[in-house]
Amino acid sequence: MFASISSTALVGVEPRPVRVEVHATRGERRIFSIVGLPDAAVREARERVVAAIASAGFRVPSQRVTVNLAPADLPKAGSAYDLPIALGVLIATGIVSADAAGVVALGELALDGSVRPVRGGLGAALVARELGLPCLLAPGSATEAWGIEGSDIRGVSSLLEATDVALGNSPGTMEAPSPPVDDRLLPDLADVRGQQTARRALEVAAAGGHHLLMMGPPGAGKTMLAGCLPGILPELQPDEALDVALVWAAAGRIRGRTTAPPFRQPHHTATVAAMVGGGSGVPSPGEVTLAHKGVLFLDELGEAPVRLLDALRQPLEDGSVTISRRGHSVLFPSQFQLVAATNPCPCAFQGDNLVGCDCTAAAKARYRARFSGPFLDRFDLRVRVERLSVAAITAPPGEGSGAVRRRVVLARDRQLHRGVLNRSLTRPQLDEQGYTSGAEALLSAAVEKMRLTARGWDRVRRVARTLADLESSTDIGGEHVTEALAYREDL
Repeated sequence: MFASISSTALVGVEPRPVRVEVHATRGERRIFSIVGLPDAAVREARERVVAAIASAGFRVPSQRVTVNLAPADLPKAGSAYDLPIALGVLIATGIVSADAAGVVALGELALDGSVRPVRGGLGAALVARELGLPCLLAPGSATEAWGIEGSDIRGVSSLLEATDVALGNSPGTMEAPSPPVDDRLLPDLADVRGQQTARRALEVAAAGGHHLLMMGPPGAGKTMLAGCLPGILPELQPDEALDVALVWAAAGRIRGRTTAPPFRQPHHTATVAAMVGGGSGVPSPGEVTLAHKGVLFLDELGEAPVRLLDALRQPLEDGSVTISRRGHSVLFPSQFQLVAATNPCPCAFQGDNLVGCDCTAAAKARYRARFSGPFLDRFDLRVRVERLSVAAITAPPGEGSGAVRRRVVLARDRQLHRGVLNRSLTRPQLDEQGYTSGAEALLSAAVEKMRLTARGWDRVRRVARTLADLESSTDIGGEHVTEALAYREDL
């Protein structure tokens, strides 16, 4: 007999339907084989499935069973196919009615027949919604998937319960989803003392989605300022939150029910694979993908390997990363906002008003050489964060994140009418913006005096457009260009 159960696989972050096809024929002894490009964990499913079937009280079939995971050219990894394989075996051998085949199933089976949660539940729910079928998941995976509009999620805690749910005899184990998580509690910009220039640059970066580099001595507040950025960013739209949740699911992480943009802060010793993605077998997303639709903060940028910094150039420009392995490649989205903090020199005190710099000219040159020109040119905003004075430290709290966020949201709304964030405006779109005569004169002079590259010229215009949006100005004026040029400090 033959049976077919629907399941799913993640290709990059995209859920793809997988057909678990089971063919059973009578033979003198039991033979259980799995084909369809399975990895070791999938091949081991036969032992788990046989034990789970026996523990659930079903008769273990003594037949020749062949399981095909289609499409056969798509790599299959992990233990998530245990549940659909077991259901297919029970149907193909006539132990369970064929009516149980109309589901999408995903889950690992324990030897006692219980169903364990696996990654990919969110993708399975999307595939099930597209196919118009109920989705059977372990309660832990079901919690991740509940809330997908139009999906029919059924939690199953055992193989026996899964057969009852698939046959329509039970609704499944239902748990109330956790309430949305508020990730905006701390830190708040009100806790930042002084640093008016850096605070303004942070607001501009949030409003236009611009990449920001902060340079200054230790303890000036660079890390604290970066940590405040998620609190002034707009909430993710439902489709954006779903995209981010799929990204995290592909990495085996549950993001939870939150609409706050992700904030990732990898250590400067992270490998290139950890940053951009990779790994043996099926590639996993890296930090640039986990920061999709959010912020990637790199502290101590000057200590990061040059190879790591150069690896960021492609995702910064393209908004995606392609990881190739033998026989297949996957595309990971990486539309993130880069914020970085670094010391101005090896001793960290160049330009400091209290502590003198004792670095040699050669040491400074080697330090600056770590940042290639093309890499630095990808920062729309480069600002210095100075040491705080006693008066600034003891000053009252400044403007809070809530007030700044309201201005950022209004500026973002104006950009939505143009279709893209200002950081993504193309040159033709920038040419279409209205410029006053003073703004045009300043831009022309800046190309020669500040030696702006063509990319740098566009970045200045993008920042100027954001500054105009913050002031609800239709045209870009000279004051906007002047401020935008001021945010191009040299390292």
